[in-house]
Amino acid sequence: MKKLPKTISEAEFLDIIKQVKDNKTKIAFMLGFYEGLRVSEVIKLKPENIDKQRGFIHIIAGKGNKDRDIPIMPPVESGLKHLPMDVGVRGLQKRFKRHFKSHPELSFHSLRHSGATYYLNDKKVDIRQIQQLLGHSRLDTTQIYTHISPSQLKEAFGGIWG
Repeated sequence: MKKLPKTISEAEFLDIIKQVKDNKTKIAFMLGFYEGLRVSEVIKLKPENIDKQRGFIHIIAGKGNKDRDIPIMPPVESGLKHLPMDVGVRGLQKRFKRHFKSHPELSFHSLRHSGATYYLNDKKVDIRQIQQLLGHSRLDTTQIYTHISPSQLKEAFGGIWG
């Protein structure tokens, strides 16, 4: 059986984010969680990729060299003025490890998993829409990213038996 990636809740994420002083680092982490961006996509993001009029972020040449448009989520909107990142992938991953040292099992990519899980479980977003947000070709790839806790499973099935 394949090991599921570790995730954190939005509350845990926000507790850590509150401690981040550097605005560029903070928006990078928020793009990972709320927009589902890969570390490489965060690094490549430029102000000209932001269409505030339409409310979209244009991701150019994501994984598989695919472009996609994703909605600007309200928590990230004001921080987009801090783009571009001016740091490389390794630099951003080091910043992640420094700020998330209370969660050594996590990586920057865990933010993507955590955000997808948050949208599925807390916000009840349809998994097909999460698939589009993440830029996955296959739904089964998205399913790896979304976690259902045992208590949620019990709650879902407990309700049908009265």
